[in-house]
Amino acid sequence: MAKQNDIKVIGENKRARFDYLIEDTLECGIELKGSEVKSVKEGRVSFGDAYVRVKNDELWLMGLHITPYSHATIENHDPLRPRKLLAHAEEIHQLRRKTEERGYTLVPLRFYVKRGLVKVLVGIAKGKKKHEKREAIKERDIKREMDRELRRY
Repeated sequence: MAKQNDIKVIGENKRARFDYLIEDTLECGIELKGSEVKSVKEGRVSFGDAYVRVKNDELWLMGLHITPYSHATIENHDPLRPRKLLAHAEEIHQLRRKTEERGYTLVPLRFYVKRGLVKVLVGIAKGKKKHEKREAIKERDIKREMDRELRRY
């Protein structure tokens, strides 16, 4: 297992944790071109609308925007192209079964560099209802108030 300091977090999808109930996670590699790797390591990634689709027994990351690298040549990559995720066949099969159930989807939760390789943490998620989101906001506010009171005394 890698130590915590071996991992450099590039971006985290906080919106996904608010909109979805995350049931399980899976670490995947991502197939990138050279200029994309440099852009990702600079943190020039936007994945608010990104999702993962299982197609032909492969995982595909859709809707991820990687800004073109500024020092690359004219033949730069397409910022919104679908990118293949790398995982074992059995893991992909389990994800396919889970997403075929009603209400489940796959969302990217975190991008990070681990031992020089760009990784994606994919979550199996179920959408939250509006009242569940309100309860989460209420609980967060209550916790914040309690922390303030404890610091005061």
